[in-house]
Amino acid sequence: MAAPKAFNATRGDKIFDIANIVLMSLVLIVTLYPFLNVLAISLNESSDTVKGGVTIIPRALTFENYQQIFQYEGLIRGLWNSILRTVIGTVFGLASASMLAYTLSRPDFQARKFTSTFLVVTMYVSGGMIPVYILFRDLGLLGSFWVYVLPGIVSAFNVIVIRSFMDGLPYALQESAKLDGANDLTIFFRIILPLCKPVLATIALFLAVGQWNSWFDTYLYNGSHPELTTLQFELMKVLQSTQQGGSGQQVNTANMAEQMKQISPESIKMAITIVVTVPILIVYPFLQRYFVSGMTLGAVKS
Repeated sequence: MAAPKAFNATRGDKIFDIANIVLMSLVLIVTLYPFLNVLAISLNESSDTVKGGVTIIPRALTFENYQQIFQYEGLIRGLWNSILRTVIGTVFGLASASMLAYTLSRPDFQARKFTSTFLVVTMYVSGGMIPVYILFRDLGLLGSFWVYVLPGIVSAFNVIVIRSFMDGLPYALQESAKLDGANDLTIFFRIILPLCKPVLATIALFLAVGQWNSWFDTYLYNGSHPELTTLQFELMKVLQSTQQGGSGQQVNTANMAEQMKQISPESIKMAITIVVTVPILIVYPFLQRYFVSGMTLGAVKS
């Protein structure tokens, strides 16, 4: 009787493996196809793109779409500002969120419940666009690079995620360190932070993607300051110039609107999508292994 059971188990394992491979292959195709299609259209000649039917391989390979985009003089300045705000915003946001989360994770912090409740309230209650604009104006943030960094330096969601992870760490580690003479800064930097690498990497990815993709704050607060423009804001203007044929849009390059008339809006749109997506795709593999553990370990509590 043992042999048939072993044979059935082996056969079942094979069936499961085949089904798993087929299912995962379908998921891979569904996930990867849209990106490959966007890439193919961005590398395809505009006159050929309007005919349709481009799948994952360009019919008429060309780099003209990217050449037209990068001829726009505002992109280089916007690229630099986007990189700068992404790096500075991520570092500042991660530092502030981790320090506040560490404070809230301490059982001996007397205002722990009040501060946690206050943070949660800010996730659901907002002053609105106009009061926020007036506040930034009174603080002197309009026309300043710091309007990209300071408003988002503390995120209630990020603090809660990091604090939940820290709550899962044994408090005995901190007590042992105190017995050895370590102060709070030493405990935070040498014990807590090294153990929080998964959740810190996850939050860093959230912050970096948010800063990199942001353009509406540029439109609201620094739209009249070309030296403070960002890549996404400039690409948005290029896309609008393409779709509208240059009418009603002020561009820095004199013949930009005329050049854009020669390019399919669909091709430019796809090329812009690739330009803004590739930097995040490059960073993501380095943080992906921390992503799942960073989001789940801190949420599992007894």
